[in-house]
Parts: sequence; structure tokens; C-alpha cells
Amino acid sequence: MKDSIKDYVLQLLNAAGIGVNGDKPWDIQIYNPNFYQRVFKGRSLGLGEAYLDTWWDCQRLDQFFERLSKAGIEKKVKSSPIMLLKLALFRFINFQTKKRALEVGRKHYDLGNELFKAMLDSRMNYTCGYWRKAKNLEDAQRDKLDLVCQKLMLKPNLRVLDIGCGFGAWARFAAEHYGVSVVGITISKEQAEYARQYCAGLPIEIRFQDYREVNEPFDRIVSLGMFEHVGHLNYSTYMKRVQACLKDEGIFLLHTIGNNQSYLNTDAWIRKYIFPNGLIPSIAQIAKATEGVFVMEDWHNFGADYDKTLMAWQANFQDHWHHIKNNYDERFYRMWNYYLLSCAGVFRARNLQLWQIVFSKQGVEGGYQAPRLKVYKQELITNV
Repeated sequence: MKDSIKDYVLQLLNAAGIGVNGDKPWDIQIYNPNFYQRVFKGRSLGLGEAYLDTWWDCQRLDQFFERLSKAGIEKKVKSSPIMLLKLALFRFINFQTKKRALEVGRKHYDLGNELFKAMLDSRMNYTCGYWRKAKNLEDAQRDKLDLVCQKLMLKPNLRVLDIGCGFGAWARFAAEHYGVSVVGITISKEQAEYARQYCAGLPIEIRFQDYREVNEPFDRIVSLGMFEHVGHLNYSTYMKRVQACLKDEGIFLLHTIGNNQSYLNTDAWIRKYIFPNGLIPSIAQIAKATEGVFVMEDWHNFGADYDKTLMAWQANFQDHWHHIKNNYDERFYRMWNYYLLSCAGVFRARNLQLWQIVFSKQGVEGGYQAPRLKVYKQELITNV
């Protein structure tokens, strides 16, 4: 039985061009003979936990996962009865209620601001950068912030809602450079406290608040990297809440990771260790939730840029680990590297996307002109 399980796992690896104990950077080095049974039984969760327990290693995890993803290994693995039962639960149980939604704030975004300072750019953007003209992470994140402002057609004195405001990067940029006022909401206490200090002195209000609790008018609404925590049973609720808060002539920009197919749950390892209760939406799921609610003005995909962003984050994390390692252990170090590099590989394989979608309530009069190559206009913006 053990030999047949080993042969099965080796066939899957071979299908992706991955060798065992080989000399290629994407080959894996196996240190525990129970590796095969653990992976067979636990699928992606077993693979990830075996890595955390140092049962195997790989010189380039990003290339390893790129090959697994391109080969479609996940689709070749047959679902067990237990996995099918769990899938049925995800279909009917709301794992993103107001109470459950707070879990990702506590378990991920409240891990410690020093960790994110070590990993992110100086503005603390924890979403994909825009690398069209940028040569480094700092420029890519600045260009992303300005691209969003341009797409929202910001002008002075507009009132903007930032759903999932993170550490306050976009709110501060928009207030400083475009003269708008911002209400930012987050379900992370650590982010809220940091954002309040970071945005002090500007027309910005940061709230520890769930999106379902907002009920007031805004000229613009933006959400950068938060929709992944909403869940398929709440997509319609989310969109209707945005519609109710958006003025008739308003514009809504949704920036989210996107899936090529519709799923009801996410990768088991990511769900357990990184983003509890998360779910990556598909085109079909977003379309269904927005049908009859919004006019879709523009759909922009720059998913390949997330590969560059994640690799830059991982390099920063690696370079600054010695400054923060007293707050974490070696298992966390392996977990965080596994998270960043596995995600980079999947984006590089183009199995995950990054979408910026612009919506209006009634259609922009005369048509919407979508910015693409326009990035940070220094001649029009002060306080650089």
C-alpha cells in the first residue's frame, strides 16, 4: 500500500517536471519517508504542513509551485469522501458572518506591524503593485495608488469610503494628492491603530467596522484587497451595501485577486495558516452579484504583477528577518516564506489573477475612459 501511494505521488510530481532529491532548483529534497503518505492523505494541507515540519525542502519554492500549478496537479488529485463533505458545508454554511469575519483580522493582519514594516513598501501597501513602468516595489505601489485615484476620477472635496483600508496607504495618498476626505474601515485592530497615526492631521476617519454596518452616502467607494474575505454567500449583500452607500453619480472600484474558475472554498493550507475563511472570487461570481446592481465600466487584469510584488515582499522579509526574528520562531519563518513563494508561483502560472473593476450605478455619462498607461503624474501632484 505504501509503495503504491509513493508511486502515485511521484507520478504527480513527475507530471509537473519535478524531481525528488534532484539538482534542479524546483526539485524537492525529501527527508522523511512518511512524506508520501502525508501528502496523499492531506493533499495541499499535508504538503504544506510537511514543509513546516521540515520533512522536505526546495531551493526555489516559487518555481516548484509554478510547475505544480501549470501542470494542473490539483485537478488530477481525486477528492476523498471527507473533502466532498467539506465542500458541501462550504456551499451552505456562511463562514464569513460578522463574527467569523473578525478571525482573519486577529490571525493574520494583527500578527504585528513590525512584520509588515519589514516586508512591505514605505507606505505599507499590502496589495498588488502596478509594475507597468515601475522598476522597484516602492514605485510600483505608488503607481498603483495613483492609478486607482485616476480610475475613480477623484477631485477635491469628494467623500470616499475605503472598504478594508489596511494601514491607510491609499487613504493618505488620495487625501494628500487629490484633496478628498476618506472614511476607512477595517476589521484589524492593529491596522486601525496604525492607520489612525499614519493619517493624522488629514481629513481621514479610520473605523474598526464591518462593511455591513456602513449606511451613509459617499461620492466614491474603493476596496483594495478586501473582497477576498467576503465569501460567496455574502457577495450579493456586499454589492448591495456598496450600491446603497454610493451616490447616483458615484464610482466604485473593486481591486481583488481573481480565480479562473468558481470555487466555494480556498486552498486548505492557506485557509488554515494564512487567511482563515478566505475565498478568491471568479468572474462568474462577481458578475452574478453585480447583475442588476451596477454598470460595469472597466475590467483590468494585471495579475502577472502580483508575482513581482510577492517576490519583492519575500526578498524584504528575508533581508529583514534578523530584525524581527525574536518575535517569531523558525516554524513561522518557514510558514511565511511558503506563503509568499507558493502564491508567487501560482500567479506566475497565471492560475490566479488581479482585477481592478470599475462600476457605476447608472453608467458614466458620455462613457468611461479607463486609464492604463497613465501612472503617477509628478507634474500634477505635490508633496511627493
